[in-house]
Amino acid sequence: MNLAILGFGTVGTGVFNLVKQVSRLTEELHVKHILIRKNKKAAIPEMTADYDKILNDPEVDVVVEVLGGLEPAHQYILAALRHHKHVITANKAVIACYLQEFTQTAAENGVKFYFESSVGGGTPWISEIERAARIDDVNQIQGIFNGTSNFILDRMKKSGAAFGEVLAEAQELGYAEADPSADIDGWDIANKLCISCDIAYDCFVVPTKDLPVFGIRNITAADITAFAREGYTVKLMGKSHQEGNKFDYVVEPTLYQSNTFEANTHENYNLISLHGQTIGDLRFIGQGAGQLPTANAIIQDILDIYQSRNHLERNFKRQLTFQANLTKSNYLLRAVFNCQQIFANYAPIQQGDYLLIHQIPVGLMHSLMKKIQAKDPQAWMVNLPVAEVSKVQAKQLSFS
Repeated sequence: MNLAILGFGTVGTGVFNLVKQVSRLTEELHVKHILIRKNKKAAIPEMTADYDKILNDPEVDVVVEVLGGLEPAHQYILAALRHHKHVITANKAVIACYLQEFTQTAAENGVKFYFESSVGGGTPWISEIERAARIDDVNQIQGIFNGTSNFILDRMKKSGAAFGEVLAEAQELGYAEADPSADIDGWDIANKLCISCDIAYDCFVVPTKDLPVFGIRNITAADITAFAREGYTVKLMGKSHQEGNKFDYVVEPTLYQSNTFEANTHENYNLISLHGQTIGDLRFIGQGAGQLPTANAIIQDILDIYQSRNHLERNFKRQLTFQANLTKSNYLLRAVFNCQQIFANYAPIQQGDYLLIHQIPVGLMHSLMKKIQAKDPQAWMVNLPVAEVSKVQAKQLSFS
């Protein structure tokens, strides 16, 4: 089976090297082309800057897209599918926006479009959610979807260092990009949660700026210390619930007690879970980022095609309505001005440096937070799970 790799950065190099490390199955794989930028000099014979050469090569069976970004990745993927080549990608941004189009185009041309590596890195999340959805109604998804943000939060708690210091460390280690906005503002998780909902609910969810997404850019070492003193750990979570013909979707920091799975997911690991009506809760943990874990998942998809192992087919025609306020929750809010009047209908109680807000619809909380940040750009909030509120009230925690 002949492969063409689009892009030769961290992940593309990883795929190339894994194919070269011949095993019983990968000995049947061969990288014939590697697409590079037009202004880049070819360092090895496989490299080319001519995409048409790849498209028109009848010996190329699979195109592996690891360019990242929306364009030209979107057009390159469509062109490969229309030239009857299977496509595998780790590009969650382009999948989140165009999965329905890619799926339809692949079906029309009798080829496969697989994307295991796009969510969870080396964690087999997509394949397992497909397995669950074959026979079950998956009605809840939640998890630590982003290894970079998890590394930052974990290292801040362990070291007591400031956010900026730990972010710089993550960049040095290769966990964070030079522009880390997608990771720390929650949009990388937003893309991955959309893809997960697509498969779980068979309903195409498009990532837009209107979705309730809030990140960790404004978290401080003082926040981490205050929560840790009371036995809590902060995690940046993606969460979705489905009830009847409605579903919700949110990305936000959330507090977990020290004895939970989430609190004990360290470094750059992911922990993602689903709930099905018959299977109950299933959790999956693994490295969510990095060259080899992601490349490993790409090779798994290639071998599935080689072995004619089909994935779950989705047409995304299920009629579900996004409802931002489907669920309610509790929040701790930090701001430089008094916000009690804004949340007067939700029993606000001052807890040290934070305002505890009770049972407010999730979408409404995110909407109000945007208005608060317009007055205080450094304001920050964190979700406090329902079960924890009574404990906070009983102990009269100060969070200061």
